[in-house]
Amino acid sequence: MTTNTASNKPDFAQLVDQFGREIFAYLFRQLAGAVETEDCLQETFLRAFRAYHRIKPDSNYRAWLYAIATNVARTHFRQRQRQGAHERPLENRDQAEGSEPAKIVESKLELARVRRAVQSLPEKQRTALILRKYQELSYAEIGEVIACSPDSARANVYQALRSLRSVLDVEGMEVGNG
Repeated sequence: MTTNTASNKPDFAQLVDQFGREIFAYLFRQLAGAVETEDCLQETFLRAFRAYHRIKPDSNYRAWLYAIATNVARTHFRQRQRQGAHERPLENRDQAEGSEPAKIVESKLELARVRRAVQSLPEKQRTALILRKYQELSYAEIGEVIACSPDSARANVYQALRSLRSVLDVEGMEVGNG
């Protein structure tokens, strides 16, 4: 990654190139909707661009972008809840049941059940879980994103997994360990 010699920081466009797909995947897992994700990704990088001049050259840019994306997703999630669109039915459910083998339909329904369970977690737990299990951030990076210690980040992931196991009542199904 080449850096801007005046500030010893990477060029902003390079940050977008390096982390754009990763942040998109994270937002998609947080929001579970392609259109919402695109909007929030644009908002994330717009906010990052506006604040870029304030970040120190030796900062963890990845964690910084995740923190911004987390705030954007949090705002969007709250707006969606206020609008009563927290739970949406599966798209084309009747069509899927009629045209796909039962096993695929069952898998989609189970995935929707897990997605609802994850969405129902407290905000910090949900964010920590997604950052750890899907985005593979370290506990130190998660702590930077959600403004807590690495030990607290680890505890949030643990509690999220414990809650999911309880809610989903899954014996023998691997939900993962912290």
